[in-house]
Parts: sequence; structure tokens; C-alpha cells
Amino acid sequence: MPEYRLPIRVYIEDTDAGGIVYYVNYLKYFERARTELIRSLGVDKTAVMEDGSVFVVTSAAIDYHAPARLDDQLEAVAEVVNSGAATIEFRQSVVRSGIELASGQVRVALTDGASGKPKRMPKGLRELLTQST
Repeated sequence: MPEYRLPIRVYIEDTDAGGIVYYVNYLKYFERARTELIRSLGVDKTAVMEDGSVFVVTSAAIDYHAPARLDDQLEAVAEVVNSGAATIEFRQSVVRSGIELASGQVRVALTDGASGKPKRMPKGLRELLTQST
């Protein structure tokens, strides 16, 4: 699957007092891009699935290269790089005009919403993810 690109505008709520995007907001941008990538595969409920399963982040690493600023037009990028029985690994970035501002890797696991234990992904989703890597 090609990378998924989500347009994002930087608002005042995203910035610190100096008008620079607060570091944790890049993780929020990553989250939005991952959610929309999964949604593009036909999974409408990505936070809590109909059977009560929940995707949770199990690992996140991010490097910051340059600051984003108030009113910037950005793109949050997500790409599946690996998928297992219960996990998905993403390569992610935030770019402005082709310049990478932040990059990282995020791993999510599908878990049972009640117990929090890992759970196998539905066959259809697993097949879509396998085709995309």
C-alpha cells in the first residue's frame, strides 16, 4: 500500500507561546494519519471495533528535524511497514512542502477491550495489511 497523506493546518491550539508546534502534537498528527490509513482500508471504527477490540500504541519513537509553525500547511504521512497476527508497524512523518519536520516508527496492537490482552486481527484486515507491505 502506498503511503497515506493527511493534510493538516497548524492552529494556535497546536502551538506554544512562540507559535511553534508543541512537540507532543506531532504524535497526535501521527495518530490521525494512522486512523485515516486504516479507515481507507474499509475499517470504519478504528478506535473501538464492533466486537470491542481496541488498537493501542505499544511503541513509539520520534525524531524532530525542524519546527512547524502557526498557520503552516502540513501533511501527516503513514505507511504500513510490517504487520503481524496482532500488530501493525507504521513508518510516519510530518512534512511541509516536501521537507520532513518529524519522523518516526509506531507499533500498534489489537487488544481485547475488556482484558487488554493481544488479539488476532480479523482475517480481512490482516489480508489488506499483508498486501500493503
